[in-house]
Amino acid sequence: MTPTTTTARPAARPSTTAAARRSARTTGLRRTAVPYAFLAPALVLFAAFLAAPICYAAYLSLRETKVEGLGLGSGSRVERWAGLGNYARALSDPEFLASVGRVGLYGLVVVPCMLGLALLMALLLDTGRSRVGGFARTSIFLPYAVPAVVASLLWGFLYLPRISPLTDVLGAVGLPVPALLSSSWILYAVANIAVWGGTGFNMIVIYTALRAVPGDIYEAARLDGAGDVQIALRIKIPTVLPSLVMTFVFSLIATLQVFAEPMTLRPLSNTISATWTPLMTVYRDAFTRNDVHAAAATSVLIALATFALSFGFLKLVGSRAFNQER
Repeated sequence: MTPTTTTARPAARPSTTAAARRSARTTGLRRTAVPYAFLAPALVLFAAFLAAPICYAAYLSLRETKVEGLGLGSGSRVERWAGLGNYARALSDPEFLASVGRVGLYGLVVVPCMLGLALLMALLLDTGRSRVGGFARTSIFLPYAVPAVVASLLWGFLYLPRISPLTDVLGAVGLPVPALLSSSWILYAVANIAVWGGTGFNMIVIYTALRAVPGDIYEAARLDGAGDVQIALRIKIPTVLPSLVMTFVFSLIATLQVFAEPMTLRPLSNTISATWTPLMTVYRDAFTRNDVHAAAATSVLIALATFALSFGFLKLVGSRAFNQER
C-alpha cells in the first residue's frame, strides 16, 4: 500500500491580518471623527456668528462710499476701495481719541475698585466666621444678574437730585448733595454702575478658587502662629493669583467695550456726548451718520486694542511667573 501523504495547509493569516488592519483603521477613523462631530455645531455657530461677521467688518473697513453729484438717484452712491483711509481718519478723529482717553480713566477707576472689592468679599466669606455665607454670596452676586440697561436706569433715577431718595437722606444729615450727573462726577457715576454689577461675578470666581485650597494648609499655618491677615496675605492671595489674572483680563475687556451704561444715562444728562466711549462712536457712525465703513474701521481698532492689551498682559504675567520659577 502506498502511504498517503498529507500536505498541511497554511493558515489564512494574511487575510485575517488585512481584515484586522482594516478594522483598526476604521476604528481609528471613527475615534478621530467623533470629537469633530461633537465640535461641529459649535464650530458652525462660531464661523457663522463670530468669524464671518469679523471678516465682513474687516472687509467693510477697507472700503468707502463715494457720493457723486447731488447724491440723488440709484447710481449716485458708489462703493470703492479705500485701503487704510478709514483707519487713518479714525485715528486722527479728536472725538475718538478723547473717548479712548476717557475709557482709560474709566478703567483706572473700575478695574482696581471692582477686583479689590471682589477679593475682599471673597476673603471675608472664606474665613468661615460668616453664619449667613450662602445668603451673602447670593446677595453679592445678584447685581450681576441684573441687565446693564436695567441697572443703568435704576442708578440713573437715583442720580437725579429731584427724585432721588439720596437727596433727602444726605440733606437730613446735613451733608452736601453732589451733582452726580455733572461733568465732574459723571465718570464716577458710570463707574459705580459697573462696579456694582461686576463685583459679584469676580467674587464668585475668586471664592471658588479659595474653596479649592486644602484646609490642612490653613491649619498648619495657624499652628505656626499665623493669624487671619497673615494667612490671607501669604497663602490665600498667592494661591488665587491665576483667578485674579483671569478676572483682570475679563474686566479689561469689559472696560474697553463699555456701552450700555453711558448710552442709557445719556438722556438723563447733557454731559455724555454721542462719542463718550469708543463703542458709542461706532454707534454714531453706523446709525446716525450712516457710515458703516468708518464704524467697521473703528470696531476693528477696538478689537485689535482689546487683543493686544489682553495678550500683552497675559504674556507679561506668564514671563514673570516663569522667571520666578527659575
